[in-house]
Amino acid sequence: MRVLLTTDTLGGVWTYTKELTEGLLQQGCSVALVSFGRLPSESQSAWCSRLEEAAQGRFLYVASEIPLEWMVDNDMIVEKGEELLHSLVRTFEPDLFHSNQFCFGQLSLGIPKLLVAHSDVLSWADVCVPEGLASSPWLSRYVDLVQSGLNGADWVVAPTSCMMFALKKNFSVSSPSTIVANGRTVAAPEGSFERVLQAVTAGRFWDRSKNVTAVTQIRDFPLMVAGESEDVPTALLHPSNVHYLGFLPEPELHNLFRRSSLYIAASIYEPFGLAPLEAALCGCAIIANDIPSFREVWGSAAVYFKTSRELQTLLLTIANDRGYLANLQVQALDRARHYSSAAMTASYLSLYTKLLSNQSECYDHVLSLSTYVQ
Repeated sequence: MRVLLTTDTLGGVWTYTKELTEGLLQQGCSVALVSFGRLPSESQSAWCSRLEEAAQGRFLYVASEIPLEWMVDNDMIVEKGEELLHSLVRTFEPDLFHSNQFCFGQLSLGIPKLLVAHSDVLSWADVCVPEGLASSPWLSRYVDLVQSGLNGADWVVAPTSCMMFALKKNFSVSSPSTIVANGRTVAAPEGSFERVLQAVTAGRFWDRSKNVTAVTQIRDFPLMVAGESEDVPTALLHPSNVHYLGFLPEPELHNLFRRSSLYIAASIYEPFGLAPLEAALCGCAIIANDIPSFREVWGSAAVYFKTSRELQTLLLTIANDRGYLANLQVQALDRARHYSSAAMTASYLSLYTKLLSNQSECYDHVLSLSTYVQ
């Protein structure tokens, strides 16, 4: 099977497509990966080069600076992307198109089109901008781009039922829809790590959805914060229990998880959440903000808080009961292992096969391929 796959270089979608690309290649597929948003970083380019060499002709990577639909300069992005994607259809000859950007679902490529909704601006704003987004030409273009892409897709996927529900609240989804949970693989550590009683969280201070500022209000419990430290408000730099580490490359971040006892997932908007999944795979217990998507992903394998005071109480309980902490760590790891790259890849391959075998038929049912475990 030959798959034309899109990604972006700015966030979690890159990690998701890395996992899926490697999984598809391991299953004998060929993949053409196209990135948008900005040119790849040095580490991203290095990964692509290693994969091109290892895949022996079954992997192609094309980098583009064409903006993403949520960016300010979102006009003409479909026209700019159409030429590139049509060129790849001609030269790579894919069997299907898997887009992780909404807008390209509207293109007529002559092959089945699967569209994945990782997040969207309107559902983000519903949670993070209570006053609502101001009307603007940019926002109108964004809404049109998303809706046009959804209208043209043969199938729509989301990583959680919560994300699919949020998408359908703001947009019309007439195509069949499916939940396929994200999967993650964490490389084995080089050497051993001594785990200490400390919490860790990761996020950008400028992104209000990550709610990092609320976590830094805890006291009397060591907290390690990985993220863009230059954005830390001055008022938050003084607590002696909070340590700001700045941006950490993936290997360093995973080693931080292996040295920590628990991960605080504080987001108020999180369609899935790869960082807590990585932390759990590294042995951390999960303490999560009590939002529906975290409940869906983690179930009883995490403990939940609604306020900073509840979070503080949970941390003190854990500090005084190491047996409780150890049990939480075991539960989180067991749950995290269900969200494997192998399971995600298998789900997408099943869906690809369905799309290819029925591409001339009218879909009239919803296929359940979720890797979420009740």
